[in-house]
Amino acid sequence: MRSLVFGFVVVPNFSLIALSACVDPLRLANQVLGHTVYQSVLLSVDGGLVASSDGIQVMTQHSLAQAPGLDVVFVIGPNPIPKRGLRTLALWLKKQASLGLPLGGIDTGAYLMAQAGLLDGYRSTIHWEDHEALAEQFPKVIVTQHFFEVDRDRYTCSGGVAPLDLMTYLLTQAPGSRDLANEVANLLIAERRSLTDVQTVSIIHQSRVTNPVAIEVLRLMECNVAEPLPIGELAQLAGVSLRSLQRLFKQKFERSAERVYLDIRLAHARLLVHRSDKSVREIAVRTGFASPSHLTARYTPRYGASPQKDRDKRAQGMASKDRLLS
Repeated sequence: MRSLVFGFVVVPNFSLIALSACVDPLRLANQVLGHTVYQSVLLSVDGGLVASSDGIQVMTQHSLAQAPGLDVVFVIGPNPIPKRGLRTLALWLKKQASLGLPLGGIDTGAYLMAQAGLLDGYRSTIHWEDHEALAEQFPKVIVTQHFFEVDRDRYTCSGGVAPLDLMTYLLTQAPGSRDLANEVANLLIAERRSLTDVQTVSIIHQSRVTNPVAIEVLRLMECNVAEPLPIGELAQLAGVSLRSLQRLFKQKFERSAERVYLDIRLAHARLLVHRSDKSVREIAVRTGFASPSHLTARYTPRYGASPQKDRDKRAQGMASKDRLLS
């Protein structure tokens, strides 16, 4: 049986850990099987060295134009998502799709596939930071919060170490087996997650909250960011008195319920400042602030800069990094 050739396309500022999490399970699968069943080929638009998001450069083996025969293609996406300059990649991906090759997007690679129109009508996932951007920009894509998605001939993954989950899942398919996937996961000292597991970005998980009243109130807060509910109403919905709720939050978070709710809304606002092009006015509306000035007055002491200055500072930092890596 001939080996399956996996092509991994890296884009400048790609995630190094995501690439490794894609390639190493295939390497270990070959080790377990005792012969080469899976081959990994590194590709880039022009070939040669490509810098990862942490500045480490990786030597790719081929340019897209010189790519060998492949059985599946994965795009390891960059951070942040570039606004232009990837037309060559989009055209090449469309060509691979027309040839019937399965395509995968790792982290923001899913966004690049959606830009090429290759995820319309497919279930897809992406890192939680970019979930809203993907869903908003590409309404024909069915965006989920899962760690990874396998929908027909499209594979997407949230990035980080989640490619381990996607790759071990793919190892359960022919010519792999469930036993092979488990052996590879054991070698990686990794617990396998399933297609139904979701990314845990909630404050409930971040703060390891177990109290059922606190969990209920936090869920209500996170589901009502644009139109915040009065704390008294939250207490009523959770079946406790306002005084009991405030005492619980002071005990669990060392902050009032109002402060926790505000922090949730500000965190969502900062995500939109960093990961979208929305105006400060629109961000204020989406996070329940009466006006841009109201948002700015709360945002500035929390993050040390106004929303616009925070966005500019991040953009300048990314530009400086790109100059250093070029």
